[in-house]
Amino acid sequence: MTIAIIINTTWNIYNFRLELLKALREEGYYVICIAPYDRYADLLKEEGFEYHHIEMDNKGTNPIEDLKLTYQYYKLFRKLKPNLVLAYTIKPNIYGSVVSRLLKIPTISTITGLGTVFLNNNLSSKLARWMYKKALVKNKVFFQNRSDMALFISNHIVKESQSDLISGSGINTEKFKTSKPLPHQENVTFLMISRLLKDKGLIEYIEAIRLVKKEYPNTSFKLLGDLYTQNPTAIQEEELKSWIQEGIIEYLGYKDDVKSEIEKADIVVLPSYREGLSRVLLEAASLERPIITTNVPGCKDVVKDKKNGYLCHAKDINDLKDKMIDMISLPYKERVKMGKYGREKVIQEFDKEIVIKKYLKTIKELSTFSTQNNPDGSPQNP
Repeated sequence: MTIAIIINTTWNIYNFRLELLKALREEGYYVICIAPYDRYADLLKEEGFEYHHIEMDNKGTNPIEDLKLTYQYYKLFRKLKPNLVLAYTIKPNIYGSVVSRLLKIPTISTITGLGTVFLNNNLSSKLARWMYKKALVKNKVFFQNRSDMALFISNHIVKESQSDLISGSGINTEKFKTSKPLPHQENVTFLMISRLLKDKGLIEYIEAIRLVKKEYPNTSFKLLGDLYTQNPTAIQEEELKSWIQEGIIEYLGYKDDVKSEIEKADIVVLPSYREGLSRVLLEAASLERPIITTNVPGCKDVVKDKKNGYLCHAKDINDLKDKMIDMISLPYKERVKMGKYGREKVIQEFDKEIVIKKYLKTIKELSTFSTQNNPDGSPQNP
């Protein structure tokens, strides 16, 4: 049986789905990866997975380009004959699902976050929601938090019967197991990890830092993440440089190895406006770091307030500042206790094995349909 995974970046497959792909292969499935080429495509091939490039403008709204993307999916699916499709992110979920429905290929869509499609109510957002409804009508649909699932159901985009929850992409809690205890230092260090977007609460983070530094000038604040200029809410390079020159943040650039940076920090901060299920927060909790994040879907799911971190109001600079000061004032032993609670929460609710078992179970449930394109169930291009 051949399974195609479609997503908007090869980086995403390699960093967030590799454990799932290996588990599928161990179960005897043949896995094909379809995503725009980047250097992680070569790493996937080194892992033994078949890879196919597809042209995709992730943030563009040009209907001609989206029609071309749909045709690319059609050509690839006709050629590769997958028995089942795993779809992630907006464009693969919409245009890939349109093609899989046309070709009668069972599809599992995972909604990894809503982004500006649901944060805004403009014409393009309304159109995207309508397209979701048309594309997902026959799919099994996984959501990473209850709020997103309820929103899709209440807006009649999907039916309750086709919807289910899944614990994100799953955390390898052995890989994200700290060998470095929480730093015991007089001046604490805060770390924010995200793409440099306003929707991630980056402006609130910067403004809260300015307020905190008036009372605690020796507190350190770090920022890790890449500029993402294709996004309409992206921070511009000139603005980033001004923060660095002002001396309010230490900018770490982009790094694959976030574990080592999290272990250098005392507290991880993510003031995002909304997430599917924040991978950064899961990794921080698994590494026993206390968290400050917003009381919004995809963030509040990881943090139990005052147990493994603090929840603050979204877009509220003063509340974020207050929670930072609360964390600075918290005795070291209490921060350690928060970290240990967070790790136990991740092990119990978000470990990769929980996610993998859910996918395997659902794939088996769909197996009666999975040989429509290839009746003997053998891979088309082993």
